[in-house]
Amino acid sequence: MQSVVFLFGPTGVGKTALIEGMNPDRYEVISADSMQVYRGMDIGTAKPDPTLLSRLPHYLIDIRDPDEQFHLGSFLTLADAAAREISARGKLPVISGGTAYYFKHFLFGLPEAPPSDPDLRREIEAEHERVGCVILHERLGEVDPVSAERINPNDRYRIIRALEVYRCSGRPLSTFDPPKELRPGLEVKLIGLMRPREELYERINRRVEEMFALGLRDEVESLVARGYKTGDPGMKAIGYGEFLSAWERGEDDEATIMEAIQKNSRRYAKRQLTFFRSLPGVEWRNACAYESILAEIDAFSATRLREGPGHLKG
Repeated sequence: MQSVVFLFGPTGVGKTALIEGMNPDRYEVISADSMQVYRGMDIGTAKPDPTLLSRLPHYLIDIRDPDEQFHLGSFLTLADAAAREISARGKLPVISGGTAYYFKHFLFGLPEAPPSDPDLRREIEAEHERVGCVILHERLGEVDPVSAERINPNDRYRIIRALEVYRCSGRPLSTFDPPKELRPGLEVKLIGLMRPREELYERINRRVEEMFALGLRDEVESLVARGYKTGDPGMKAIGYGEFLSAWERGEDDEATIMEAIQKNSRRYAKRQLTFFRSLPGVEWRNACAYESILAEIDAFSATRLREGPGHLKG
């Protein structure tokens, strides 16, 4: 039996502050953040600082360049492998982050959509080159409005995949539901962190201000100087795309860019909460209650960690 703790919540809720209190002799962390996988994107993705990373091992951080895709399937494969490694050392894996569909599919597995068709994929990619992401997203909306609502209009990979599924099977991707039972051999404690909405939004606004103070502009400029651009998977992240969009319009007002990042971050937090609330069995906790949450996780791990290294109760 693979035991795992899920620790999730919207951006800015305080996940990292709680993780800082975890005992590295008992826990290791698997990041469930679709943008922290990218190298060089530290400030805008709020990566844990080097001190925390050296004290408490984290997996799936800094494993891709910003122009590389990181698919859901890759997350599941790497997260499963990391969980097994952590368990083999006699510790408990904690999967923490804010990418909600990572958690959902770790719980239930992937939907039974048809496999990729290389010829059809190349055809849709060529179509993308001709018309761009926005038009392709509109075409997806005509045949699969549910998926189009879920997918960012600039998310090239997911738009192409959804169109590929529809054109291959005649069914919208959104109709291929994931299994409704937990994956076999999995035992999970799900802890969702929350705060009152106004408090959360204020924290998000302050965090964006802190990112600018820490040098977010310099970080984005450095990435652009290295050749990364609009359309690259990593550069679509909130905190990066707003700079690129402004610069492409010939604008560079820092206050306006900051306001756009704050607004998009608040909207993202709202979407995250909606998705997380759809997961079954979540134990919602006020993020301020650090000590009681850590005690709760310790109690869960105590009944599952065997004495001595290398094993979990199963």
